[in-house]
Amino acid sequence: QVQLVESGGGLVQAGGSLRLSCAASGRTFSSGHWFRQAPGKDREFVAAISSSGWSTRYADSVKGRFTISRDNAKNMVYLQMNSLKAEDTAVYYCAAGKVDVTDPAYDMAYWGKGTLVIVSS
Repeated sequence: QVQLVESGGGLVQAGGSLRLSCAASGRTFSSGHWFRQAPGKDREFVAAISSSGWSTRYADSVKGRFTISRDNAKNMVYLQMNSLKAEDTAVYYCAAGKVDVTDPAYDMAYWGKGTLVIVSS
């Protein structure tokens, strides 16, 4: 069993930055993923990283602004979010993939409970 715990969310002004962290306990991450769900909307894919860190994937809406990374020694996955916009406001969820691919179409094995990001305009 793997437990994922997100942290780093909060309130930030538009144009600002936040860094989200996801800590895994119980097992090593396979692929690491970030999803988000805005109020009244479906959950959507944000970014993913392979177990080695060599392969990453981003949603078009965050390309050039967000960076996913990982520290396998600490069993952590991060999401650096820059140039934040009001439309980035959402609960952000960390997930561990069942297989080591960055394609979000594959099932996730484990999910965290989320961390709230609010971007004020």
